[in-house]
Amino acid sequence: MRHVIALDVGGTGMKAALVGADGALLHRARRATSRDRGPDAVVDAILGFAADLREHGVERFGEPAAAAGVAVPGIVDEANGVAVYAANLGWRDVPLRARLAERLGAPVALGHDVRTGGLAEGRIGAGRGADRFLFVALGTGIAGAIGVDGRVEAGAHGFAGEIGHIVVRPDGAPCPCGQRGCLERYASAAAVGEAWAAASGDPDADAAHCAKAVAAADPGALRVWHTAVDALADGLVTALTLLDPRTLVIGGGLAEAGETLFTPLREAVRRRVTFQRLPEIVPADLGDSAGCLGAGLLAWDLLESTERTEVTP
Repeated sequence: MRHVIALDVGGTGMKAALVGADGALLHRARRATSRDRGPDAVVDAILGFAADLREHGVERFGEPAAAAGVAVPGIVDEANGVAVYAANLGWRDVPLRARLAERLGAPVALGHDVRTGGLAEGRIGAGRGADRFLFVALGTGIAGAIGVDGRVEAGAHGFAGEIGHIVVRPDGAPCPCGQRGCLERYASAAAVGEAWAAASGDPDADAAHCAKAVAAADPGALRVWHTAVDALADGLVTALTLLDPRTLVIGGGLAEAGETLFTPLREAVRRRVTFQRLPEIVPADLGDSAGCLGAGLLAWDLLESTERTEVTP
């Protein structure tokens, strides 16, 4: 049976699947990244995991994977297949596509983790059917994916979708990127957790605890939440003005608060729009499977493109 390898590399673990031509997940697996042993060990772990997945495909389906798709964090040069930099994995300028292709004996597509997850949400998840969508992940940071006709725009230099670094509070909190007042310093799950830990006096409190306190109408939690929602709405309206998406898909840890987030966020965005068309604002559908599913889509897209080129006279 024809299939591809899909691999989603995270900061601490990797999720993988063998994916059929119809998008069916034929096999799933997880493995640690081994980042505690350094960046070379992480690369070796990825290569070894991919090789084991290839062997599983041969044993179970009688043939090796026809291609592989890999999603990685950080700065990614998708055109040249290079994992440029990832702070949480410690690597720099890793020619991951070439190394995987050599190990697997098959073509490989390399993608940015959030853009790859956004591809899956836009094509088979919450943004399905929308010709233009924006996917925003509210996690430790904030990143986005700009979808156009079922594909995700990487940008001229691979930085498209970095909505977390839109400045929403000039002269505000410093950001590791070097600017001040970036959106992710106010509206990421990490920022909300940090603010609620300070407000509640509980150093172990996080964004999920804040959301529960908001649902219970805790005044301090409501202030923290209102600050985050206002900042997020400001950033999103800037993005809507530039991109005019039909659907806005919100995912990541903060989105797990459900309507505790979406009800005030929709209202805050609605209050801010003037001439802009208000998009449908919906929660992501695919959860932590999005990156792996998107990696599978990258692999099948690569095969389709390669085969189309081969038959073109």
